Amino acid sequence: MKAELKSVEEYLRQWADSAIQFLPNLLGALALITIGFSLVRVVDKLLHRFFERRDYEISLETFLRSFIGIGLKIVLIITAAGIVGFPTTSLVAIFGAAGLAVGLALQGSLSNFAGGVLILIFSPFKVGDLVTLSGEFGEVKEIQIFNTIILTPDNRTVIFPNGAISNGTIINHSKHGNLLVEMKLSIDFTEDFEKVRSIILKELNNDPNVLKNPAADVFIIGYGDTSLQLTIRPYAEPKHYWDVYFNTLNNLRRALIANGVRDPQPVTRVMVMKND
Repeated sequence: MKAELKSVEEYLRQWADSAIQFLPNLLGALALITIGFSLVRVVDKLLHRFFERRDYEISLETFLRSFIGIGLKIVLIITAAGIVGFPTTSLVAIFGAAGLAVGLALQGSLSNFAGGVLILIFSPFKVGDLVTLSGEFGEVKEIQIFNTIILTPDNRTVIFPNGAISNGTIINHSKHGNLLVEMKLSIDFTEDFEKVRSIILKELNNDPNVLKNPAADVFIIGYGDTSLQLTIRPYAEPKHYWDVYFNTLNNLRRALIANGVRDPQPVTRVMVMKND
């Protein structure tokens, strides 16, 4: 009985000694996590201020703040585990193996993810721009981490994987703040071009959505059998592109008719065959 009590006392004493030795490490790990998480919040606020001062997409800010915050917290937890006595090399190996497995399983998604980050950082286009991507023309509605969504003039929603966009050709029609709205028109060959040009420019100048700088102009670009082929070149802000396009066509038609400008007249050719 005395031997059993002695063994229990030795066990308790060993446990107490171990607890006393372990306690400083545990307190140090808890202090590291507490202080570290507070510093992570400070870093998050600094990142928020950084993005507020620069014209980056909100999606990039949300993603990077979340990514950096999670990464820093994982580093703190692994460091705290090492202080307590856990083998950190094993933890790092586990995280590395898990990351590799996920990476191999999601190669396509990671390519789109990397493309999304590049688009959000370098901003070849932004929400509201008119762009041509892979032959599709439309307005950018959303820039997500994995996909970009545009709305075409015929009201189709087209979703592009960001990996393909970042490796392809991007045409941004809105980059310089204005767009050329080019239209074609044919008039009768006998019409006075300067008179017609004056009518067209007057209508364009009366349209509040047509920019005064660069100035609109009208040119002869070719001749038909009975026609002068004209190109009309006003400029507009991207948001007014389609308003200018359709309003100009309607207004010019009324103005040209009101001023007696004729359409190209059809030609009828009659061939007379003589029998010898």
